[in-house]
Amino acid sequence: MTMGKIIFYEDRNFQGRSYEANSDCPELTSYLSRCNSCRVESGCFMVYERPNFIGQQMMVRRGEYPDNQRLMGMTTSDCIRSCRHIPSYKGSYSVRLYERENFGGQMHELSDDCESIQERYRMSDCQSCNVTEGHWLMYEQPHFRGKQVYVRPGEYKSLREMGNSSMNRFMSMRRITDSC
Repeated sequence: MTMGKIIFYEDRNFQGRSYEANSDCPELTSYLSRCNSCRVESGCFMVYERPNFIGQQMMVRRGEYPDNQRLMGMTTSDCIRSCRHIPSYKGSYSVRLYERENFGGQMHELSDDCESIQERYRMSDCQSCNVTEGHWLMYEQPHFRGKQVYVRPGEYKSLREMGNSSMNRFMSMRRITDSC
């Protein structure tokens, strides 16, 4: 498996102390007192506003992110407290979407990107899923907008289990392909 490389900096614009990660890091404050910028040298990562991969999250690819508060859409706090490496994946993609928590209501199976779950399946809510193959990004709004949630193979009975308790549904989703 190919690992990525991300460097976190205490201050904006890549200043101050730094910490380098190539895999999941559940608690960045063990290494830095705060995190206000980052640079992705290879791979893809999800960065989270709280420890243990919870709270608002954002996927970052190779590139520079000089101001994490702007990146995450936050106005307070120093934002990034944990990160998760997204492994490269080559293969088929499959996810079962459910209208309600605990796999209730309508169910539809998806194997490609979906700009609008409501338009494609006539589902007004999507609150749980079972990812059988691949890695996916769920979005709060249609057309891949709004808050993001990363899901990998597994069962997610609710959005809380996906790591974002501030979202109450997801309305579009896309596959995370090997383009990271």
